[in-house]
Amino acid sequence: MADPSSYRPEPGQVPDSPGVYKFRDEHRRVIYVGKAKSLRQRLANYFQDIAGLHPRTATMVTTAASVEWTVVSTEVEALQLEYSWIKEFDPRFNVKYRDDKSYPSLAVTMNEEYPRVQVMRGPKKKGVRYFGPYGHAWAIRETVDLMLRVFPVRTCSAGVFKRSAQIGRPCLLGYIGKCSAPCVGRVTPEEHRELAEDFCDFMAGRTGTYLSRLEKQMHEAAEEMEYEKAARLRDDIGALRRAMEKNAVVLADATDADLIAVAEDELEAAVQIFHVRGGRVRGQRGWVTDKVEAVDTAGLVEHALQQLYGEEKGEAVPKEVLVPALPEDAPALGQWLADRRGSGVSLRIPQRGDKKALMETVHRNAQQSLALHKTKRASDLTTRSRALEEIAEALELDGAPLRIECFDISHLQGDDVVASMVVFEDGLARKSEYRRFQVKTFEGQDDVRSMHEVVSRRFRRYLQEKLKTGEWDAEDGEAPEDDGRPKRFAYPPQLVVVDGGQPQVAAAKRALEELGIDDVAVCGLAKRLEEVWLPGEDDPVVLPRTSEGLYLLQRVRDEAHRFAIQYQRNKRGKRLKAGPLDEVPGLGESRKVALLKHFGSVKKLRQATIDQICEVPGIGRKTAETVAAALAGAVPAGPAVNTATGEIIEDEASAPAETSSERGTAP
Repeated sequence: MADPSSYRPEPGQVPDSPGVYKFRDEHRRVIYVGKAKSLRQRLANYFQDIAGLHPRTATMVTTAASVEWTVVSTEVEALQLEYSWIKEFDPRFNVKYRDDKSYPSLAVTMNEEYPRVQVMRGPKKKGVRYFGPYGHAWAIRETVDLMLRVFPVRTCSAGVFKRSAQIGRPCLLGYIGKCSAPCVGRVTPEEHRELAEDFCDFMAGRTGTYLSRLEKQMHEAAEEMEYEKAARLRDDIGALRRAMEKNAVVLADATDADLIAVAEDELEAAVQIFHVRGGRVRGQRGWVTDKVEAVDTAGLVEHALQQLYGEEKGEAVPKEVLVPALPEDAPALGQWLADRRGSGVSLRIPQRGDKKALMETVHRNAQQSLALHKTKRASDLTTRSRALEEIAEALELDGAPLRIECFDISHLQGDDVVASMVVFEDGLARKSEYRRFQVKTFEGQDDVRSMHEVVSRRFRRYLQEKLKTGEWDAEDGEAPEDDGRPKRFAYPPQLVVVDGGQPQVAAAKRALEELGIDDVAVCGLAKRLEEVWLPGEDDPVVLPRTSEGLYLLQRVRDEAHRFAIQYQRNKRGKRLKAGPLDEVPGLGESRKVALLKHFGSVKKLRQATIDQICEVPGIGRKTAETVAAALAGAVPAGPAVNTATGEIIEDEASAPAETSSERGTAP
C-alpha cells in the first residue's frame, strides 16, 4: 500500500487548465482515469488527509504509485480523451457498465446491392440501418413477419440467395408473397432498394403518410370495383397497424428521445434506457455496474452517456436525451453529443407531463433490474452456500449461520416507534417467521434502547418455549413465566443482525447476556459504508465489495428495513384516522358499523342514552355502558364550519369514515 505523499506532484507543477489524468500502480498499470476543468484543483483533492477521503477514493490513491496528466484545450476534448482512455486501459477503479445480455437490433443492410432485413447483435457496421435494440429477438421476428406482407424485402442469407439465383426458383417466402424475389429477377435492384427504403422509413416512425397513401389506394380500387386489390390493401393496412401496436405511442409523434434512469445502492447501480423514435418506444436496454469509485447519480449518468454514445454518430444520437440528474459539466456533454449527431442535442431533466411520467416508468424498470440482479444470486444453492461460508469466516463463527434474524427500528420523529424481525433460513427469506413489535417501555426516539427492548422480548419468548419443552436449565438464568401465547419463537438463530453500528450491536448483545444466552452471534451492518460491526470491537469487519456474504447481509438488512417501514406507516395511518369508537375495548368492526348506521354520526351517538344504545342489534347493556363511558370521556372535535357562509355543518355522514381506515389493516 503506497503513501500518496510519495508521488504527490510538486506545488505549481500541475497546470491550472482542462485535462485528463491517469493514476498508475507500481506495475505501471492504469487503475483510474479522470478528467477535470482544472487539473490543479482536481488532483489536489486526491492528496488531502486520507481520513477525509471517501473510502473508495482512499483505496484508489493508496493502490496507485504515480499520477500523470495530459492537457487539452477544451472540456469537450477532455471528455473524448477520457472515454478513449477508459476504453483502452480498462481501469479497475472506473465505473464500467456491463450488459446483462447482448441486445439484438433489427438491421437493414443498405450497403448491399439487395438490402436484407435481419436480426443483428454486436458492434454496428457502416452502411447498415439499425432499429432497436429490442429486449428479445422473437419480438423483432414478429414485427418483421407482419411488415413483410407490405414490404416484401429480402430476408434470406447470402448462401440461400445465391442458390435460388442459380436454380432460378425462389424460396418459400417468394411463393407466399413475403419476398419480392429479387434473386430470380421479379424486381430490379432499384425497385428492391426502394422497398427497403420504405421499410426503413416506416420503422423510423414515418407511418402516417404511408398509411394514408395505402388507404387512398384501397378506396380507389374499391371505386373501380377492383375488390381483390382493395381487400389485399385492406389486409396490408391491418398488418401495419398490428405492427405499430407492438410499440405504443408514449410521446408526441415527432419526438425522438432517449430516456435514461438510474437505480443505485451503496455498492451497485443499474441503468435503464428507453429509445423513443417517432413518439414510440422502439427499444430498451439496461446495464449494471459496481460502484468502484466515489460517484453520485450525476456521475453515473455521465458514464452512461459516454458508453451509450461513444461509438455512435448521426441519427443514432437523438435530438433529446432525458436524464434524472445533470452531470457537473453538462454543457460540455451537450456539445459532445451535438458533435456526434451533427446538430443540436437537448440534454435535460424532464419536469412535467408525459416525458416525466415516462421517466418514472424507466426508473421503475431500473429498480426492478437492480433487484433482479441482486436476487439472482439468492436462487443458486451454490452461491447461497458460499455466502453463508463467507459470513461464518468473516465473523469467526463455528459454523454457517443457517438461520439469520435481522432487527430494525422505525419511527417518525420519535412517534409510532416500531421494530421488525425478518428471518432468512439457508439464505432465503422465511416470511412466515417475520414478526413485528411495538416499543412499549418508553416514548420518544432512542434506537439503542428500542433495540435492547425488542431483542430482549424476542429471546424471552424463546426461553418460554424452551421452558415448555423442558429444555430450559434453571442454572442458565431465570426463565420468564409462560403467558399461554401461541408458539412463535421456538427456534433460535445462529446469527442476529441489527441495522446499525456499534451502539445498536452493544444493545443487542447486552440483551442476550442479561437473559443468559451466549450461543447466538451478533453483528451490525452500518448503512453508510456497509461495514460489519461486532460486539466489543473498535474497528469494523470490511467484507470485499464482491463478497457473496456481504450481498446476503445487505438483502437481510434491506428486507428488515422494508418490513419495519411498512408497519410503521400502517400504524401511523391508523392512529391519524382513528375515531372515538376505536378506543372502546371489545367493540369490533361489525358493531361499530351497526352503531353508526343506527345513529347516523358519532355526535348523535354521544347524545344517546344507554337505553337507546341498547336498541341497536347486537349491543347489550354492558357494551352500551362501555360505549357511553368512552364517548363521554372523549373530547369531541370542534364543529365543522362552511368557510363560504359561516354556517356550522352537522356531523351526519362523516363519522363512518373515522373507523373505515381500520378495515383491512394488520392488527
